[in-house]
Amino acid sequence: MRGAFLHLPGDRLSLPELAAARLDGDVVELGEAYAPADLVETAALRTASLASLVAGLHGAAFAGMTAAWIHGAGDSPPDPHELQSATGRRLRAPTTRRIIVHDPVLDPSDVQHLGGLAVTTPERTLIDLLRWPVTVPERHDWARLLVLADPSLVARTAVRLARLHHGPGYHRVARFLSAYGAEPPSC
Repeated sequence: MRGAFLHLPGDRLSLPELAAARLDGDVVELGEAYAPADLVETAALRTASLASLVAGLHGAAFAGMTAAWIHGAGDSPPDPHELQSATGRRLRAPTTRRIIVHDPVLDPSDVQHLGGLAVTTPERTLIDLLRWPVTVPERHDWARLLVLADPSLVARTAVRLARLHHGPGYHRVARFLSAYGAEPPSC
C-alpha cells in the first residue's frame, strides 16, 4: 500500500519531472519512490516507499538490512534488500540481484505491519542481522546503526533471544548484546 504522498516514476509524474522537483528541493528520494521534502520520514513511510519491490510476492516480509533501515537505521536503504516469508510458504526468489530471499519462515510474533506491508520486528531484525552468515559484513554495520537508533532495543532483544533455541549464530548475537550492556542469556 503506497501513501498518497509517495510518487513513483511514471505514475503521476515522470522520472524527469521528479528529478527536476528533486533539484528544486520539492521532493527527496525515499526507497524506491520520492516524497515531499518536508514530510516526516516514519517507519511506515519507509516501508510504503518499498512496496514496488514486493509487488506480486504474496506473504513477503522485509527483513535484515531492509528492516533495519525501515526501523530507523541509516539514511539510505540497503542494496540489496532482504525478504523472508511471513506466511509459512516459501517465497520464490525474484530474478533480480537487488533482492535476497531468506528461507526461514517467520513466527507470527516476529512480524509487524507498517505502511500496509509486513516487516520483521526490531528485535527479530537485530537477531537476524547478527545470526545470518557473515558473508555480508554490512549486516553488522546495520546492527550497530539499529542499536544507535533505538538503544532500548538491546534489552528487548536479549529477552527475545532467551526464548530462542540455540542455533547457528546464537552465541554471536549473545556476545553482541553483552557488548552493548545486556545481561547474558541464561543457558
